[in-house]
Amino acid sequence: MNSPLLSLPGAVAAEGQDEGVAAHYGDLFREQRSLAEGEGFVDLSHRGVVTVSGADRLSWLHLLLTQHVSELPAGHATEALILSANGHIEHALYLVDDGETVWMHTEPGSQEALIAYLESMRFFYRVEIADRTEEFAVVHLPAGSIAEQPEGTVVRETPHGRDLFLPRPALKSFADASGPAIGLLAYEALRVENHRPRLGMETDHRTIPHELGWLGSAVHLDKGCYRGQETVARVHNLGKPPRRLVFLHLDGSEVRLPVHGDPVRLASDGPEGRKLGFITTSARHHELGPIAMALIKRNVPVDAQLIAGEHATAAAQEVVVAP
Repeated sequence: MNSPLLSLPGAVAAEGQDEGVAAHYGDLFREQRSLAEGEGFVDLSHRGVVTVSGADRLSWLHLLLTQHVSELPAGHATEALILSANGHIEHALYLVDDGETVWMHTEPGSQEALIAYLESMRFFYRVEIADRTEEFAVVHLPAGSIAEQPEGTVVRETPHGRDLFLPRPALKSFADASGPAIGLLAYEALRVENHRPRLGMETDHRTIPHELGWLGSAVHLDKGCYRGQETVARVHNLGKPPRRLVFLHLDGSEVRLPVHGDPVRLASDGPEGRKLGFITTSARHHELGPIAMALIKRNVPVDAQLIAGEHATAAAQEVVVAP
């Protein structure tokens, strides 16, 4: 589903899992600065939108999600995960309840698998699950934005800004009234700066929440009764996660950024050394220069100098998840 905002002047389409919206509109660093200053909006209309309504929606979701949502106040935003039986992350959900319906947005294209799982767990509960992606588009307003949301919009407000569930037909008129439009590359650069993980980028098939620091925002450690809870409790109380998320300052003299999946190694071992992890997301930041996040083995010393990618780009690490 291509966004109508790809017709805006300067729009360059994103690729991969963000296909369908703009990567940028011609000036990456200007767009980043605008976003950091609370101006403009980001088109996230490629993300999936799912709703759960009905009298049992919160108590039912409470049994399935890693987050405590049985008493979620109306208008209060939260994050939650759905795990496999072994505690591996399968879905990341960004939720708000409007008093009658829980609204959530998910990674592009993942809503069908999410709905299939939710439907399989429905049983006798009074809930209605719906894919609303064709009806509603997600738009992000940065913290400090004074832009107004159109009538019929559901708002999910967080410290990083507001996510709007906007009626899709209103997307173009909203853009005309709320510019400047800001592309995904600027949004992703600020996400990396803030060490915020993203499903499919910071995760692979065996990632557990502890490795990414998601315990603080998406997992409630004092509740049970969800799939994968045993792994979460066991690793938190008795063990240590096998890997940890790190933030990397990359050598700014390199022309090419390492990309998702590129290996990370010890600088002392050289480009043929043992792989210690992989780059999850890299970006060019308007103030910090080239930056990235990586998922590496837990026992890598926190002061170790690293190299990343086929060009062995020098990478100085900052701790995100303590070993």
